Amino acid sequence: MNPQQTRAIVTISLLAAFADGRKDSAEREHVRRVAESLGDAADLDFMRLYQDVLLGRADLGAAAAALDTLELRQLAFEMAVGVVEADGRHDPAETAFLQKLEAALKLDHDQAETTVHRAEEVAEAPVAGGLPAEVAPAAVVAAASAAPLPDRAELDRMILNAAILNGALELLPQSMASMAIIPLQLRLVYRIGKSYGYELDRGHITDFLAAAGVGMTGQYVEQIGRKLVGGLLGKVFGGLGRGVGGTATGAAFSFATTWAIGKVAISYYGGGRKLDTAALKAEFTEWFGQAKGLQQQYAGQIAERARTVDLAQITSSLRG
Repeated sequence: MNPQQTRAIVTISLLAAFADGRKDSAEREHVRRVAESLGDAADLDFMRLYQDVLLGRADLGAAAAALDTLELRQLAFEMAVGVVEADGRHDPAETAFLQKLEAALKLDHDQAETTVHRAEEVAEAPVAGGLPAEVAPAAVVAAASAAPLPDRAELDRMILNAAILNGALELLPQSMASMAIIPLQLRLVYRIGKSYGYELDRGHITDFLAAAGVGMTGQYVEQIGRKLVGGLLGKVFGGLGRGVGGTATGAAFSFATTWAIGKVAISYYGGGRKLDTAALKAEFTEWFGQAKGLQQQYAGQIAERARTVDLAQITSSLRG
């Protein structure tokens, strides 16, 4: 993609992030931090694009017009759908935005509807569902229903495997791979909470993550930004949904985020849910920093998992 096309996809993704017109302050803050962290990487000028969207200077029609191939237009629509569905909610304002985007991109209506439906199924997956076999050791599953205290070593192994899987999913060019990461993180927290005797629902888990500084919409926007920085979305010209991307940028981010989420969940639920918001954010920041260092150690396993992961099986299990 040329710089103009890249900026167009980022602009559309940011417009999708604020399409409901009422994103809470924590979510806006997360997206702002994303814009700051990516800055001028890969000539995106992410912060300026973010400001243009907030100030109403960004034009959806102009962004759509910059995407001159069907593949790029489909990709932009998939990215926008992922942003809208990241928090598991899809309100009328967001529905109207996607309809407007579909028209601007001149997409086939039935195909666009299929994209939205598949994304909804993954985004709204029950948090109480199972994790892929590689992520949920039998001892942890048993602890969740029987033992008063889980085996900490098994929980740590579950977190590591979840981080490796999500890092691997981030290496895949399919948009559905990125969409699966957040539901898998929600299920990881559910499993950890349950292992300590807490029966959690989606609302509680998303509140817990928001308190730790992890916004669902912001995280997905960051995934898109880092893929663009790493050049992975350029794989679109080799065919959507085929092959493994040649960048570890997004993989390191998703590995570290998942690792930190799991570690903070152990501290929070294992400690009787006594940490306040400031403590949760401090712990997440500390674990995230450690995980960024660990990612290099597991880079080979992440790459191998990306080559062997069955994305269809994972999304099917999420959809139930």
